[in-house]
Amino acid sequence: MNKRLIISGFLILVCAIILKLLYVGLKNIKIDEFHPAAVIFVVDSSASNQAKLDEEKDYLKSICAILDPEDVIKILKVSESSYLIYEGVPTDNSAINKTLGEFTKYDSEEYGTAYGEALKKAFEHALNMKKEGYVPSIVVIGDLENEGDVTKQIDWEKLPQNVKNIKKYIPEISMMFAYAHPEKLDLVKTKLTPVLGEKKLIVINEQSTSKSQRKLLEAIGR
Repeated sequence: MNKRLIISGFLILVCAIILKLLYVGLKNIKIDEFHPAAVIFVVDSSASNQAKLDEEKDYLKSICAILDPEDVIKILKVSESSYLIYEGVPTDNSAINKTLGEFTKYDSEEYGTAYGEALKKAFEHALNMKKEGYVPSIVVIGDLENEGDVTKQIDWEKLPQNVKNIKKYIPEISMMFAYAHPEKLDLVKTKLTPVLGEKKLIVINEQSTSKSQRKLLEAIGR
């Protein structure tokens, strides 16, 4: 009888210790809080970028496919001017396809690439989405060529300071530049890496798109 009591007491003690350890362990586990993302696409539909445009639109949709239904996207088109052509959820494939098909058509009367204007608008959207509780990211898809009105183009000397100013309000902002020539992407890295860092700045040429979606997810904290 005494032996049974001792064994029972020992088992109860062991179980109590295990339960205590489990409680302490579970108590210290931190569950990452989910923050929806706002991905703002800048898509070049100018004449100089038409040859790659279909592939680039497919790439945009491949990014939408890995986003969460609670995320939102905005699409800005770039040609002679820049303006918003879509905003909504990344899962609405039909609307995204129709929008891209309708508003990225080649227009012989439009000449130029208003990347600077587009980035200014993208930064404004990012600030607004931050206020709404989203983690903003800007994805620029196109050749980054400067054409047309100089006042609408990217000022590469001022861009780093502009991004610094944005980071004061959105410390977690990330940027991706995809499908430009390596020479242009090298310029992006040179100008923006000191501001954004390696993890928050992603540059992708058309030969290295396969793992870039994963990098974007990491940049937005997934």
